[in-house]
Amino acid sequence: MGSLFTTIHTAASTLAVLNQGLQVTENNVANANTPGYARQALKLESQAFDVTVGLPGGIGSSGTQSSRDPYAEQNVRTQQSASGLATQQANDLGAIEPYFNLSAKSSVSNALSQFFNGFSQLSINPNDTTARQAAISDAGQLAQSFRQTANGLLAQSTALDSETSGTVTNINNLAADIAKLTTQGAAGSSGTQDAGVDARLTSDLEQLSQYGQVTVLQQPSGSLNVYLNGRTPLVLGDRVSQISLDSSSGPTKILDGGGHDITNDFSSGQLAGEIKTKNTTIPGYLTQLNTLAQTVADQVNAALSNGVDQTGASPAQDLFTYDATKGAAQTLSVTSITPDQIAAASAGAPGGNGNALIVAGLAQAPTVAGATFTQAYGNLAANVGRDISSAQDGKSTSLDLLTQAQSLRSRNSGVSLDQEASNLIQFQRSYEATSKLINVIDQITQTLINIIPA
Repeated sequence: MGSLFTTIHTAASTLAVLNQGLQVTENNVANANTPGYARQALKLESQAFDVTVGLPGGIGSSGTQSSRDPYAEQNVRTQQSASGLATQQANDLGAIEPYFNLSAKSSVSNALSQFFNGFSQLSINPNDTTARQAAISDAGQLAQSFRQTANGLLAQSTALDSETSGTVTNINNLAADIAKLTTQGAAGSSGTQDAGVDARLTSDLEQLSQYGQVTVLQQPSGSLNVYLNGRTPLVLGDRVSQISLDSSSGPTKILDGGGHDITNDFSSGQLAGEIKTKNTTIPGYLTQLNTLAQTVADQVNAALSNGVDQTGASPAQDLFTYDATKGAAQTLSVTSITPDQIAAASAGAPGGNGNALIVAGLAQAPTVAGATFTQAYGNLAANVGRDISSAQDGKSTSLDLLTQAQSLRSRNSGVSLDQEASNLIQFQRSYEATSKLINVIDQITQTLINIIPA
């Protein structure tokens, strides 16, 4: 009789373990599409069997085990950072592209052609007031084209300040959530993890890696240390060291929790893309644009200063003006010059068209690093185009690599509904078989009780 009771006890314990297995399987199926969730498995253990010393045998469990692969997770985070960088650069440069559209009527290249054509027309009838006014109007359109392009770049730079501020806020918010989750046991020892909390933690780390390169170190206590760029502590257990943005002096600066400048540490992630576009790419374009605008203004003003106006006097007014300290392209404008003050004639031939021809000829002069004005602007636009094309190619490639990394992770730790269905059937059949065993033992016990004399 004692052996029967031992068998019933073993079978009942087995039922409890099989029920846990059913619950784990059901939980896997329910969370198949939950971001960051890793497949869980019940750790089954065979129990010692030796009836002589009271060891009943059967099966037991020591909790659940996550299928999460830390190497696959780090690979996903690395590719997520690379994708964040490439995507940000492609988006930023895409916003700049319209300002360098060579076919647009308001483009600098078209305004340059119109301006020098205007002086060519003036040379045909140098004393015609309408032609002189047209030359001034064309100069005004050229100045406006330079300003529009420069202001477009500066507007994108300002927009990046806002984007970067939002990125820094998101990083700090994710860091706070990670610190909170890691104290809830999500990074505890195997078998004690809360799968739901662990999924949220993994999802947060993946989102964080989109903004910057992330290194995660698990401590013996189960807590996590999270570092940006491998060296800047962001989360140390339950403590957060927030980063901050400083754009008060022009270029973007990122400061760590101690106020140290860590801007140059960012080489991957969305934040690195924002920093590069704001601090390097846009200033580089502006430098070339300012150089071109200043050279055009200086060359035209110098040529006109050598001629004489409609009265035969030396010109008293330049055509162009700008503020070099603020940027020639952004501040380029036409002075208050009047049509009669245009020095269309050369000093030796008052009333003629000699100086108008000289100004018109500047269109073909290699005055900007061996290139004409139009060629110089075309080179700048071509540089922008190449940068955009490279950024788009990088975005496409990085997204492909991210997809591959996520697919590999999914194969390692994702939930397969087919596999879970198979597991469910196995647990159900084992449960049914064990239940039948208990039923048989119950019937045997009842029979034995009935045959015992009252």
